[in-house]
Amino acid sequence: MTHSLFIAGDSTAARKEGSKKPMAGWGEYLQGYLDPSIRVDNRAINGRSTKSFLSEGHYAAIEQELQPGDYVFIQFGHNDEKKEDPLRYTDPAAEYRYNLLHYIESTRRCGGIPVLLTSVSRRRFTSDGFPDPAAVGLYPSAMREVAKESGTPLLDIFAASQQLYRDLGHTGSQELFMHLPEKMHPNYPEGISDDTHFSEEGAQRIAGLVVQAIAQSSALSHLHRKLRVKEA
Repeated sequence: MTHSLFIAGDSTAARKEGSKKPMAGWGEYLQGYLDPSIRVDNRAINGRSTKSFLSEGHYAAIEQELQPGDYVFIQFGHNDEKKEDPLRYTDPAAEYRYNLLHYIESTRRCGGIPVLLTSVSRRRFTSDGFPDPAAVGLYPSAMREVAKESGTPLLDIFAASQQLYRDLGHTGSQELFMHLPEKMHPNYPEGISDDTHFSEEGAQRIAGLVVQAIAQSSALSHLHRKLRVKEA
């Protein structure tokens, strides 16, 4: 039997159109790690927070198609931070948590399986050369708490991505992100220096981290046999 795996998230996961390449989202590569009996349906959208994804009806659209046994991978935080935008900002101690609970409870009512993924870390290093633990504010820790309180499977992609950046170092980790000099790529004639959005290589590496986290999650043991083992 085929089940869907929906991704509800922001630009770090979202599919990028040709005019944005070589920028990519990790959700574009997840299907390659999964058996065809799990169909990845990537609904992540650039610029969305838990609040705007709900208010614009994107989660309601997932609910309309959600079947018992389907998965919903939920990853937000980057745009929830935007205090200057009341349409997206959420307090990590209040509305962010309420929104996550809404996703969880709504998914379960439809017979689906919600899975929380902490925000992928931005590439930001502290003065002592380590990835900044505050790179996405208090949102990763808030999500961990919601996962624990609600009994929801958690994939700690924030921690995993920070470890990846630590292993690669300040210079090596740059290859995972959108750093292009002028005239290197026709889509970015003026160049780009972006430590939030991934290159194709970076998106593939993050997708690998998601798969590793699934494989290490006892709560998702029913997904383990659907995984195709690759080097992350």
